Amino acid sequence: MKEGVERIHQLVEQWSPEDLLRWAFVTFGGYVEIASGFGAEGVVLIDIAAKVQPEFRIFTLDTDFLFPETYSLMQQIETRYGIRVERLKSALTPDDQERLHGPALWGRDPDACCNLRKVEPLQKKLSQLRAWVTSIRRDQTPARAGALKVEWDAKFHLVKINPLADWTTGKVWRYIHDHGLPYNPLHDRGYPSIGCTHCTRSVRPGEDARAGRWSGFNKTECGLHTPAQTSSLVSITQPSPSERATEA
Repeated sequence: MKEGVERIHQLVEQWSPEDLLRWAFVTFGGYVEIASGFGAEGVVLIDIAAKVQPEFRIFTLDTDFLFPETYSLMQQIETRYGIRVERLKSALTPDDQERLHGPALWGRDPDACCNLRKVEPLQKKLSQLRAWVTSIRRDQTPARAGALKVEWDAKFHLVKINPLADWTTGKVWRYIHDHGLPYNPLHDRGYPSIGCTHCTRSVRPGEDARAGRWSGFNKTECGLHTPAQTSSLVSITQPSPSERATEA
């Protein structure tokens, strides 16, 4: 899956989110799923996916520490699209974690907490798939700036598909308002990026959009999208779905 990368860089970058999702569903079948944290980008990706293939599979990392508004949004999404969101959880309950690692691990070692409650459950899930789809964008964090629309995920050893990689914040919100999509009300209260209750605060005027995540720590990523090494494009030799339609 990693070979032939140089042939398709420009081709993939020109594809729309719809084309990328259509290709992913056809290419990987039941072995590709969408990961969502139900941020603004997440609801946009879900809406686009539902139009491409209503029976898509989706999962989220339920850390047991999410905001009530996030859990409520998940239920709204399930009802609106007639889907079931698979909730992945840590092998440790919050009580288990406190017993083994002490109280408030997130306040002492947020990387360890993220690893237990996010990275390990994700790793287990992705070992069953050939590809996963995310809603990350290049302008979110430095670690995501080099994200490709289709790349080899060297950290988890499968194909990673980022249909919204080149979207801006403005484009995301225009889509939400134009299509009347539900979104987390915390976004209207100064939370541009929403994670766990313990590690997320509202952003003050003039601060970076990610300043509210792990405030006080030199940390902007939970570890899911931090590459193990430089990512490479994967081989896609067939034309996009829209190009096939044009040729026909």
